[in-house]
Amino acid sequence: MSTLVISDLHVDVLTEEGPKPILKGVNLTVRPGEIHAIMGPNGSGKSTLAYAIAGHPKYKITGGSATLDGVELTELTVDERARAGLFLAMQYPVEVPGVSVANFLRTAKTALDGEAPKVRTWVKDVEGALQRMQLDKSFSGRSVNEGFSGGEKKRHEIAQLELLNPKAAILDETDSGLDIDALKIVSEGVNHYSAQGDRAVVLITHYTRILRYIDPTFVHVFVDGRIVAEGGRELAEKLEDEGYEAYVKAAANA
Repeated sequence: MSTLVISDLHVDVLTEEGPKPILKGVNLTVRPGEIHAIMGPNGSGKSTLAYAIAGHPKYKITGGSATLDGVELTELTVDERARAGLFLAMQYPVEVPGVSVANFLRTAKTALDGEAPKVRTWVKDVEGALQRMQLDKSFSGRSVNEGFSGGEKKRHEIAQLELLNPKAAILDETDSGLDIDALKIVSEGVNHYSAQGDRAVVLITHYTRILRYIDPTFVHVFVDGRIVAEGGRELAEKLEDEGYEAYVKAAANA
């Protein structure tokens, strides 16, 4: 079973001027089978939360903890966090010229499992995952994300999610830049992953449109490096109608 527990997490971002506090005590527990949507205005720290947990060197954890199935992630290297079962879908997926999608996926799977997947079944698995994301099988021979459209990059990441099948997935604005068709395809992939029942999902987003296709267990409002409110789908609908202004003002006056 896959439980992600974030306790009193404090994080600084490292800038040329020095460390700048971004996260100021985040508490969040994501249990198996749950989808937690984190919503908030630009600059509130949502992406910082994702990258800090994943181990990005630009973000320094100054207090608190993040565990996955009881394993303290903050004490692990980036690759060890991945092997522990953590997956990050990035807001801006990077291009990796010269490395084919097929080689990238097989190398990642081998690193996670400790042994290479069987070639015959793996090729079928890759083609099936790409097909479900409506990506032509020729994508497996292309360099990772090079020349991909924004929607193709995001669909490729969800294909990775299916094939690597981590314990917990943090999806950082996976819906950004997607047209309605790509949004539906990506949402179906996330739902398919979550439907296993023992996987934890953190879905970071600005907007409610992806929540038309993905039913969140909980919705959290993120302002000034903290979770300031939480609820169910009704909270997302309230945010759609009223925006974040009241929460921003309340946080400023706290």
